[in-house]
Amino acid sequence: MTKPEDQLPRRRSRFAALRASFFTGLIVVAPIGLTIWLMWTMAGWVDGWVLPLVPPELRPERYIGVNVRGIGVIIFLIFTVVVGWLAKGFFGRTMIRFGESIVDRLPLVRTVYSGLKQIAETVLSQSEAKFDRACMIDYPREGLKAIAFVSSTAKGEIAAKADDDDPLISVFLPTTPNPTSGFLLFVPQSQVTYLDMSVEDAAKLIISAGLVYPQPKEAKGKDGRKIKAKIQSNKE
Repeated sequence: MTKPEDQLPRRRSRFAALRASFFTGLIVVAPIGLTIWLMWTMAGWVDGWVLPLVPPELRPERYIGVNVRGIGVIIFLIFTVVVGWLAKGFFGRTMIRFGESIVDRLPLVRTVYSGLKQIAETVLSQSEAKFDRACMIDYPREGLKAIAFVSSTAKGEIAAKADDDDPLISVFLPTTPNPTSGFLLFVPQSQVTYLDMSVEDAAKLIISAGLVYPQPKEAKGKDGRKIKAKIQSNKE
């Protein structure tokens, strides 16, 4: 005959199995659900900004009878592509120069427009890679390490103040868990340690507050054996 004491471990084991299954399912469902929610929210935000600018007779819901979320995103993408195509032509460049000449006559608008234009050209420029490499620097003091993203080599007056043999590198130091905010630092190149992990893996490490580490890449040669041995010793 089974004693009541013998049933307790069995019940606990069943509860532990259910709890483990729940957390496993949560790990699978949570990223998918948050991604869908974020995309749905962003599509609704873009629709709310774009669709009011579209004449009522041209809106799709007038013909299909249903307000489909994401139509504003498609309209915005098509409009942006058309504007970019026109801006490459002679007529488009002429119109842009004419509009900028008018903006230059407005004191406050001129300052805001020129600043935003410079930021957009710097971030979206295809001629030079931006934030394409992760690095490690001493911050907030020597001996403490922080992950940052390499922006570019310092230019202008900032570069002139640096040592010719050790140029300054501009890096962006993001904060945890919100990597969109952070600090702009100018670090001597000799004090920048470049990492093999991708920018995406470094961003995951920062957002997770050090909980999600990227898988080490397969290294070759003597250095690769040293890295693997060091990682194995840290695990032990």
